Amino acid sequence: MRINIAVLSGDGIGPEIVTQALNVVKTVCSVYKHDLHYESALVGAAAIDACGNPYPDATHELCLNSDAVLFGAIGSPKYDNDPSAKVRPEQGLLAMRKKLGLYANIRPVVTFPQLLHRSPLRRDLVEGADFVCIRELTGGIYFGRPQGRSEDGNTAYDTCVYTRDEIERIVRLAYKYAQDRRKQLTIVDKANVLSTSRLWRQVSQELENEYPDVKTEYMFVDNAAMQIIQYPKRFDVVVTENMFGDILTDEASVITGSLGMLPSASIGVHTSVFEPIHGSYPQAAGKDIANPLATILSAALMFDYALGLKNEAECIRKAVDKSLNEGIVTEDIAVEGKAAKTSETGEWICKQIKYLYKFS
Repeated sequence: MRINIAVLSGDGIGPEIVTQALNVVKTVCSVYKHDLHYESALVGAAAIDACGNPYPDATHELCLNSDAVLFGAIGSPKYDNDPSAKVRPEQGLLAMRKKLGLYANIRPVVTFPQLLHRSPLRRDLVEGADFVCIRELTGGIYFGRPQGRSEDGNTAYDTCVYTRDEIERIVRLAYKYAQDRRKQLTIVDKANVLSTSRLWRQVSQELENEYPDVKTEYMFVDNAAMQIIQYPKRFDVVVTENMFGDILTDEASVITGSLGMLPSASIGVHTSVFEPIHGSYPQAAGKDIANPLATILSAALMFDYALGLKNEAECIRKAVDKSLNEGIVTEDIAVEGKAAKTSETGEWICKQIKYLYKFS
């Protein structure tokens, strides 16, 4: 199979973690006999420094012509600490989502047995937790118009806007995921207060009858925030709007014990983007200490969701699980004094993939 991917390393630790994930992709394609083609492009602060645009046209064209995008992270203190900056790295991420039609962010929330002791919640609450959060990405308050401030600067306003088509598209996708899992869907809104949420609920209730095999429940966002902490194992697939999803997915990620372990996929109209959920962590950039496992697991999602190569995806996951069992991990999750470097972790996983394939 011929595979074309765009590689967008981004900022901070992005180049280091993406290098390891790309090495894993190369290894998988080598042992499974796929014809891999890849090309790198700039995004974020690196792109601003090079050409003044956080998501250049050349980067967009490359993404459009690729089967998938392997993405690192965006963000730089240079721009975070400059309130006068007119262009910011994060604008590149929003532009990429909009231009590529990345309408759904998929975040699996899975606890790793080896890391249960690191969760802030009791072991009995989180052990076995396994659910998927699906966040709508292209609508809502982040993109609503009008937005701005009054002339005197003392009043600010944002507008939350959703259309029936946007809601129907994401809810149908959530039902598809639920059908492939445990057939439970939780639709999160704030329909007792917000007009957009009432439209979400109306459209969802109309679609519900088309999926009789899925148990559907509706939950206000404040209740969902509590229950994710109190009973994380009760959830299977959760779908919600942009801002609610932004908050709830970050909350859910914490219960697993490490942000450095969780991948994500952004499903799009033109192509899909695969990235770790953590940020650019500029303090660790260049030190070879960043955890590459979330990015490597994002590559597994790429093989699974974008390329339909489930055996290849599972091989990566088994190799990562083996690295956890053997303690070949970076300092953020390592036993004191036994940390591996970013590069060492990636190299070990590549060797393990070759071993697993040989004896599969």
